[in-house]
Amino acid sequence: MLGPQVGAFERAFAAWCGTAHAVGVASGTAALHLALAALGVGRGDHVVTTPHTFAASAEAIVHAGATPRFADVDDATGGLDPKALSAALDSGPAAAVMPVHLYGLPADMPAILEAAGDVPVLEDAAQAHGATLGTTRAGALGRIAAFSFYPAKNLGAFGDAGAVTTSSPELAERVARLRDHGRTSKYEHAEVGYGERIDTLQAAVLLVRLARMDAANAARARLAARYDELLAGVGDLRLPARPDGRVSAWHLYVVRTGQRDALLTHLRERGIGAGIHYPVPLHLQPAFRGLGYAPGDFPVAEAWAGECLSLPLYPELGEADQDRVAVAVRDFFEAGP
Repeated sequence: MLGPQVGAFERAFAAWCGTAHAVGVASGTAALHLALAALGVGRGDHVVTTPHTFAASAEAIVHAGATPRFADVDDATGGLDPKALSAALDSGPAAAVMPVHLYGLPADMPAILEAAGDVPVLEDAAQAHGATLGTTRAGALGRIAAFSFYPAKNLGAFGDAGAVTTSSPELAERVARLRDHGRTSKYEHAEVGYGERIDTLQAAVLLVRLARMDAANAARARLAARYDELLAGVGDLRLPARPDGRVSAWHLYVVRTGQRDALLTHLRERGIGAGIHYPVPLHLQPAFRGLGYAPGDFPVAEAWAGECLSLPLYPELGEADQDRVAVAVRDFFEAGP
């Protein structure tokens, strides 16, 4: 545990993200939880985040002892809507704001940071390894950030792993302490911590894969641009937004259509592994029913949940296979109801 490869990966990943520090942890969920804990978020606090994301975003808030407060998403990108964030913050004090860089596209961080004011912003960058806003990479856009290295991510380990990035030495030191039972030495515990250390083996794997990340992300970007060309003007498809100044890591290529379920069935019948991220927004999940939200509370997030479809995208995807996906999509819309 915490062998030399851990420190080597942490230094390399921090440099790649453009932060002063990176702290390896056991998972992306642990990264979110420990980042919140390092910020001092705890019982009685509220954290504002988006309902259109994976459950871990809200789970981590609950793990920290706080309550998720949802704000609706932007219709074009699916990311946290700065105007909805402002309204959520006006409804009561919050201890942190957690935007999600959804599908690899950075959230509108300038507007989010302005709306947040003095409230610290924690980036959920689990899908955004290498994404940029201007010249700044995800992980360096807020006060602190959390990454997942689950095997399916752009930068994936051979098992579970995660990291927290920040340029604050105090926050980095606290995350490093919290991941290892609050220890300051082998048998001295400055505070109650957690067993959330990154495995040395996973750090060694991540060191190798990090060296290949820029090339892999470039391949994803090329394939995403090719999808844009192949699917332009097809049916009612809404292709991924490309906001000025924001460059996606293209973790997923997500389209929207009012015929999503029928199109998904059509693709699967042709052996094409499309999927849905995410079909049920968090405010309607049974796990978060106690928060008191109801259908219609976040209409844009609900629209995304009912219309989004992820098409196959990974660095090794061949153009012939991508053409087969595009032909199947076009055939569906040309056939009509």
